Amino acid sequence: MKQYLLKLIDGNTLSMEDTHQIMLNIVEEKYNVQQIAALLMAIQTRGVTVDELLGFRQGLLETGKYMDFSEYNTLDIVGTGGDGKNTFNISTCSAFIIAGAGYQVTKHGNGGSSSVSGASNVLQGHGVKFSDDIHQLKRSLEETGICYFHAPLFAYGMKFVGPTRKALGTPTCFNLLGPLVNPCHPKNSLHGTANQSQLRLYTHLHQYLGDNYGVITSYDGYDEISLTSGFKICTKHFEKVLTPVDLGLKYVEQKDIYGGETPEDAIKIFDSVLEGTATEAQKNVVIANAACGISIMNPNITMSDSVAVARESLESGKALETFKNFVTINS
Repeated sequence: MKQYLLKLIDGNTLSMEDTHQIMLNIVEEKYNVQQIAALLMAIQTRGVTVDELLGFRQGLLETGKYMDFSEYNTLDIVGTGGDGKNTFNISTCSAFIIAGAGYQVTKHGNGGSSSVSGASNVLQGHGVKFSDDIHQLKRSLEETGICYFHAPLFAYGMKFVGPTRKALGTPTCFNLLGPLVNPCHPKNSLHGTANQSQLRLYTHLHQYLGDNYGVITSYDGYDEISLTSGFKICTKHFEKVLTPVDLGLKYVEQKDIYGGETPEDAIKIFDSVLEGTATEAQKNVVIANAACGISIMNPNITMSDSVAVARESLESGKALETFKNFVTINS
C-alpha cells in the first residue's frame, strides 16, 4: 500500500493497473482498515479518475460472480445514489414500466443507504427471494421481461471495504462503483448521477467500455430525471439539455417525489404508481425515466414517442402485470 499512498501524496493519480491490483489485494485482506481509509480519502480529496474507477471495477468484477446473459439484449437502469434527496423508488418503478413495454431488463440493485428504501427493500417487502442461480434468473427474464441481481450476492469484493466505508461515514469512489458492476454486463444501461462531475466521469467511462449507454443528471442534484428542474442526458448518440416541457410533462416540486419516512411508506408509493392511483407528479416522474431507458434501447424513436410508450405500459396495466408475474416467479 505504501507505494500507492506515496504516489497520491506526491499529487499523482493511480493507473488502472494500480487500482485493479489494489482491489485484488483488498479482497485477499492484505490491507487493514486504516490503510484502506487512507487510500480512499486521498482519492476522494482529489477526485477519482476514469482510470482509477475502471481499475477498481475490473477488480470487483474479477472477484465477483459473473452471470452470462450475452444472448440477451437487456438494459439496467440505476442511479449512483447519495444525492440526499430521499425520493421514492423511481428507477425500480421505471424498470417494470420498461419491461411492460416489451424491453428486457436486468436490474442490479441493493438496499437503501442514503435513502429510506432501496430496490432490494421494496422487492423484499413484496416477498421476493433473491437468487444467484442463473437458471432462475433467466427464467424470470424470459417469462416476465425482467430479473433482479441483489448486489451482495455477486459483488463479493464490496464486503471487504464495507467496514472502512462505514467507519469513514463520507462518500468514497466506491459509491460510484455500484451501478458499474452489474454481474451480467448488460449491453445497455441508463445511469443516473448526482452532479455534472459524475456525469462527465460516467460518460468518459462508458466511452471507454464501448457499450450503449445513457447518463443523466438533474440540474438541482437528483441522480435521475426529477422533473423539478432541467436535466442533462449524454448517450452514445447525442448529448442534450432538456426540461420537463420538452417531454410534454409539467414541472413538479421536491415534496411531490419524496419517498416517505419508512420503508413501508416507500412500498405504498411504489404500489400506487404501478396500480395507477399515485399522484400525477409521481406517475410522470417514473414515466420520464422509463422513457429515457426506452430511448436508449430504441434510439430510432423520439423522446416524445418514448414517453408515449412508457405511459401506455403504465396506464394499460402492463407494468403492473409484469410486476405481479415477477413476484410470483421470484417468491
